Amino acid sequence: MEARRYGPNIIVTGTPGCGKSSTCEFLKNKLKDYKYYNISDFAKDNDCFEGYDEGRKSHIVDEDKLLDMLEPLLRQGNSIVDWHVNDVFPERLIDLVVVLRCDNSNLYSRLHARGYHDSKIEENLDAEIMGVVKQDAVESYEPHIVVELQSDTKEDMVSNVSRIVAWEKMWLEQHPDGVTNEYQGPRSDDEDDEDSE
Repeated sequence: MEARRYGPNIIVTGTPGCGKSSTCEFLKNKLKDYKYYNISDFAKDNDCFEGYDEGRKSHIVDEDKLLDMLEPLLRQGNSIVDWHVNDVFPERLIDLVVVLRCDNSNLYSRLHARGYHDSKIEENLDAEIMGVVKQDAVESYEPHIVVELQSDTKEDMVSNVSRIVAWEKMWLEQHPDGVTNEYQGPRSDDEDDEDSE
């Protein structure tokens, strides 16, 4: 397996209906050498399910199997990951977490148009109001790699993609020798002090 990667891995996450897949479609067209992983499709294509939740009317992803299959791909870098869950991916393999947010009236319309049943719409609206996805991201990754972007309109999405592309260019300039895929251990307070000087 690759010890280093020379391109970043980007998670685009958010409550279902916030525009992840649309944003990723725009992003794929700008970052043409990136691999795109819609995790819902990836899990289905690779039989990464461990059951079905009747109450939510959705499959339960086998996260261990998913990560076993996805980690070798992420170790190569240059990946865009699209999923509403963000806290399962190894921190050492993720360079940017984009949390998309959406106004609840827009979110309701999008979920209703998808045919979500009322309880699922309500659950997702509550998650958006409470900022659950962002909280998961901040608790799972270094806060400086988590960015929250509004995603209500096509213009928002285009602007967000431009920001991500600019970030990617900066990342490449800052990491000409790539970054390690290996766990580096917890940061000490001394390292934090040195970084702030």
